[in-house]
Amino acid sequence: MQLTKTIFLGGLLAISQATFAHGPITVPLIGVPTPPVPGLTDGADPIIVNEDMAIALGKALFWDMNVGSDGVACASCHFHAGADRRVTNQINPGILSPHPSGQTFDNLPSGSGGPNYTLNVADFPTHQFSNPLDMTSSVLHTTDDSIASSGTFGGDFTGASPFTGINDDCVRSADPTFNVNGIGTRRVEPRNAPTVINAVFNHRSFWDGRGNNVFNGSNNMGDRDTAAGPWVLVNRRRVAKQPLHLINSALASQAVATALSQLEMTCGNRSIADIGRKLLMRQPLQYQKVHTADSVFSPLNLNKPLSATGDLQAGLNTTYKTMIRAAFAKKYWSYTRRGAFGAPASGGNAYNQMEANFPMFFGLAIQMYESTLVSDQAPVDTTLRNPTTYKPEIGGGMSEAAIRGSLEFSNNHCNLCHAGPTLTTNAIATNSALVTPTPGQFYGPNHSLRALGPNAMGLVGFDGADDAFITPEANVLFRSKTNHELENRIMDFGFFNTGVGDPTSDQGLAAMDDLDNPLSFSAQYIDYLMGNTAGVKDDPVNHVYSCQFESPLAWNIPVPFGDTFNSAADTLEQDGSREGLLRNVNCRNNGWAYIPTPASAQAAAGSLKLATATQAAFKTPLLRNIELTGPYMHNGSMSTLEQVIEFYARGGNFDNVQIHHLMSSTLGINSDPQKRADLVEFLKSLTDERVRYEQAPFDHPELIVPNGHQGDEAFVTAGNPLDPALAKENFINIPAVGAGGSATPLLPFDQYLAP
Repeated sequence: MQLTKTIFLGGLLAISQATFAHGPITVPLIGVPTPPVPGLTDGADPIIVNEDMAIALGKALFWDMNVGSDGVACASCHFHAGADRRVTNQINPGILSPHPSGQTFDNLPSGSGGPNYTLNVADFPTHQFSNPLDMTSSVLHTTDDSIASSGTFGGDFTGASPFTGINDDCVRSADPTFNVNGIGTRRVEPRNAPTVINAVFNHRSFWDGRGNNVFNGSNNMGDRDTAAGPWVLVNRRRVAKQPLHLINSALASQAVATALSQLEMTCGNRSIADIGRKLLMRQPLQYQKVHTADSVFSPLNLNKPLSATGDLQAGLNTTYKTMIRAAFAKKYWSYTRRGAFGAPASGGNAYNQMEANFPMFFGLAIQMYESTLVSDQAPVDTTLRNPTTYKPEIGGGMSEAAIRGSLEFSNNHCNLCHAGPTLTTNAIATNSALVTPTPGQFYGPNHSLRALGPNAMGLVGFDGADDAFITPEANVLFRSKTNHELENRIMDFGFFNTGVGDPTSDQGLAAMDDLDNPLSFSAQYIDYLMGNTAGVKDDPVNHVYSCQFESPLAWNIPVPFGDTFNSAADTLEQDGSREGLLRNVNCRNNGWAYIPTPASAQAAAGSLKLATATQAAFKTPLLRNIELTGPYMHNGSMSTLEQVIEFYARGGNFDNVQIHHLMSSTLGINSDPQKRADLVEFLKSLTDERVRYEQAPFDHPELIVPNGHQGDEAFVTAGNPLDPALAKENFINIPAVGAGGSATPLLPFDQYLAP
């Protein structure tokens, strides 16, 4: 009995140590490879045969206003440090909420709001307390409206010219929600647009993870859609649809989902094959000027021959069809007959192979381009580091205030969620690769190289990756405490409920996908434990190491307690025994390398032993260049870094049963304004000056961005050329920038707000 108690207490000590561990130090991104995509550009039969042309194709597609149904490009929401700094017509009423308030606009703190409203300084944060450092103080204002990005007018697609014109032919009318006095305004997305810079390191994309890590060539569903895949030439007379399984391709999944969004880019009933039909014979960037020194197009001689620095020409001197033929393997586009690939819903000729495979070309080309948008030259990257601890040293490049802020970042456990070189645990493949022992492999600046292995992010047992549950096994799940340490729940790694909004207003990760499967891996893991293999849609769920959780799921001790399976009350099996390969390495406690048998798991259905924390859980965002990428949080509710720090200093906005317990550990900055100021300075040390000045690879072609409508939130002018029932528009002209960048720096979001 004494031995049992000793084991029990030792386990509790391990849990306690995990709770109060500082976590990995913030490390450089220099030399960190992007997650590999086997079969995309390598192997005996690669999909992409010309990487440079594929990147150029992706850059053109990302910035081209012809891609949308009414002048919206992918870049229209990602033109400012990869994010969106517009301030007019940027409010969504909260349409993801099941409550009636989600269908109506609220007034923001300044007293107004709704369609075509121009945000001002007083509107932020949108959830306000009488004391911004005290969550128990009185709430002065709250709303389920979100600050996001203006997109499309919508409508029903009827066709588009394959040669000229930006806008599709759509039957349009005033939207019942997005209008001013019955005059239609552009729709607005329900969540804030995060930056695309460094997004290649994310395991899943979108705030709710619906951009699958696996790209299937058709949509964002990954392996969940068994009917997906490109059409492949089998022989001269036959094509066949074949499944595609490209891992680490969440960017491609995100791209195709965005192109089909009727809030963001498209009219209803338009497929990506229809986009292909519209674009293939056209010059890329047909109506947008391209800089003569563009870092991607110029080396390939794709600029117009007559274009000069003082007289930039629109478009490239090629067609999308030609670029696809150069970039992709022949078997995906060379079949000339029609008939096998379906036809547009709006009517017309059947698709050809290149049109039918345009989802694959579109998604992978944009992924190739976005994979070049790696920001790794911030002060936190280039600063001198201690050769033993790898912590930044004073005088090495970061300011003393920023270094103090990095210590506060650790002391308040921010880096248990914002871990690794991109400062997010959602970068699962990258973080795991860094801690995998790899002889002869290093990363970091030349003056401070660091070997890959367990100490890559700090010393194990002190400030290492193990404190954030980062191991070579690349777990997609972990089990941790919620509601201020009262309960243990299974969670998706890299997704957290931090109490930003009312948890009933936006389900986040708890929602279902378009095929009625749970978005979360946590829900699938319950199916795995119960032996329901059909319920596991994403293969990484089959390979979770339970012994690496923060809190044990099953503990092989004969002592019943709490919300953990144990050998006294349950039947256990060794984790991995179902697959014939035991998962008992890198364990926090070897007694945790167990899971319940299917029968025990089924008997525990609905109990705390199988509880999950997915409600209102959202992806941990990248923090690099955060100085420039406001507004902040998934609902855009904060406009400055100071407001973000105040949010954590008070422990969140909405306390709820699934809020992560670490939100109660950030209160150390509550009473010390100097610590909060130092944290802000640390976050500013994550800004890459190449991003601030749009230098290569962050240069771009011209972009005309819709920026609200003529009038204000009370009155707009009807008579848009698209339809008289729609409001006339205002625009921002983002000029073309070459590799050398712009003389005018990008500013933080709050600098664009009305006073």
